[in-house]
Amino acid sequence: MRRLLHAALALALACAALAPAAWAQSSYRIQPGDLLDVTVLEDDALNRQVLVGPDGRISLPLAGTVTAGGQTLEAVENAVADQLASNFAARPSVFVALAALAPPPEAAEVLPGDLMSVYVMGQVLNPGAFQVEPGLHVLQAISLAGGMDRFAATKRVQIRRTDPRTGQERLFLFNFRNVERGGTIQNTLFMQDGDVIIVPERRLFE
Repeated sequence: MRRLLHAALALALACAALAPAAWAQSSYRIQPGDLLDVTVLEDDALNRQVLVGPDGRISLPLAGTVTAGGQTLEAVENAVADQLASNFAARPSVFVALAALAPPPEAAEVLPGDLMSVYVMGQVLNPGAFQVEPGLHVLQAISLAGGMDRFAATKRVQIRRTDPRTGQERLFLFNFRNVERGGTIQNTLFMQDGDVIIVPERRLFE
């Protein structure tokens, strides 16, 4: 009997310790730079970690772009499930968990001439924010993110660059497949601080 009481007490303490963490996850509002674990029970191939981009959005195969910034994990679960529903016989079961918090602003600051921040999103194996030295090419940035996954549209890689003075965004397109086949590499595609690389999802028959 005493052993049973001890076991019950230990279980109660463990549940009590986990309760604040579970509550924190359920009430947490997702921020740009957070890393999310997305699990789709009906298709393991869709499971992945995704980075919340500076615009607050994430990109997932079949689901496309989903707004995550400012949302709870449960809200993102529902949004992803809704956008995946047409690809399944029944609405899929989607679970979203917080894998890593965005670095605090002071950790993201870099000194001029030192490291810079580059973001790699979309159909890569390890999306994230990377602190890199100046002179990094787009190919090297994609390599830091583990390379492209099997859903990647390798002909339509995007580099989005915002002018810090005007706030205007410029879009560069990069044909990774052409480089794989021996094409030339453009010198204009060296990374600048704050650049966002987006590898979109491949279309049907692309």
